[in-house]
Amino acid sequence: MRGVLRFAPLLLLLGATEAPRPLKLPDIDMIRVRKAARIMELYSEGRLVHVIEHIQLGDEPVGPKRFEGDERTPEGRYVIDWGNPASAYHLSLHISYPNADDRAFAAGRGRSAGGMIMIHGQPNDWAEGRVPGDWTDGCIAVSDEEIEALWEVVADGTPIEIEP
Repeated sequence: MRGVLRFAPLLLLLGATEAPRPLKLPDIDMIRVRKAARIMELYSEGRLVHVIEHIQLGDEPVGPKRFEGDERTPEGRYVIDWGNPASAYHLSLHISYPNADDRAFAAGRGRSAGGMIMIHGQPNDWAEGRVPGDWTDGCIAVSDEEIEALWEVVADGTPIEIEP
């Protein structure tokens, strides 16, 4: 402990007390979500450029989304097709779930596949930090800082692969 205190003035001069810089990313052209690992991999020009850890999923995180209200996060290949700056969460990017196969599966069982699956930040009325655990209705939640960075660099049409 004494050694650390000895370097405290030097650490102050080096800016060790500065707030962390905002997350800056290149344009992202592919997103891969690995649900079991709770990570989101971001790719630019075919290269992995950043990994978002501790993503949060639906209340029932194991298995693919099949029906409206099952609180599962989809699995499969989709695209980011639009963003909502006026979301109930700190920004949101819409995932194109359900696709034709998802709709057919649900319809074959007399059910709706659901929809409105997003990558989003934390609830707007959440004071600070992150809601604990998996809490969405099937969406993928990240920190507010992370969704702000994604908002800037993920264009409509960006492919997203969601793996178990």
